[in-house]
Amino acid sequence: MSLLPDARQFAPATQRNQEPILKVLLEVLPPTGTVLEISSGTGEHSVFFAPRLQPRQWLPSDLNAEARASIVAWQTDRPTDNLHPPIALDTRDPFWAVEQSLKLPPIQAIVNINMIHIAPWAACLGLMAGADRILPPGGILYLYGPFKREGQHTASSNKAFDDSLRQRNVEWGVRELEEVVAIAQAHNLSLTQVYEMPANNLSIVFRKQ
Repeated sequence: MSLLPDARQFAPATQRNQEPILKVLLEVLPPTGTVLEISSGTGEHSVFFAPRLQPRQWLPSDLNAEARASIVAWQTDRPTDNLHPPIALDTRDPFWAVEQSLKLPPIQAIVNINMIHIAPWAACLGLMAGADRILPPGGILYLYGPFKREGQHTASSNKAFDDSLRQRNVEWGVRELEEVVAIAQAHNLSLTQVYEMPANNLSIVFRKQ
């Protein structure tokens, strides 16, 4: 990740994965309502997806203040009517601000890209609990990133990535898809589709029961 002359941050992976992710989002997202993006990172995804997913409203969020500053800077550079200022959100909180004070159309989908492996497991648990509280029946939770399947890495590069994550923080690491699905099911989210994505990543789609 690198910095541009202003507060914008730049993540090369975002440029590589945005088109494949958009293709899936166009297939699975409800046609209207607000999409809550959790852990929006640099903000590059938000300025790319929002104009291409109209009339849906796009609400980015991030726990990190520097990330939110980057999101605002990208939005200033590439404004879009349906793209809203980022909010502070920690999935581990038992209550999210959007549950009470959202001045937008109801949230119909939650999008979470490349977070649960670079966060404590509690962040994934909180994400599922929040999706259970917020999403209406038929609402969509979309996850993207690397996953183990049946206890095995899907590529040697994913194993090396997992090792490097765990060296940086013992609470991080590539997650078991089956464990994530089990937690989702416990929160009334049913697995509807798994998409194979470039660079040995997966798109995981859940629907609120």
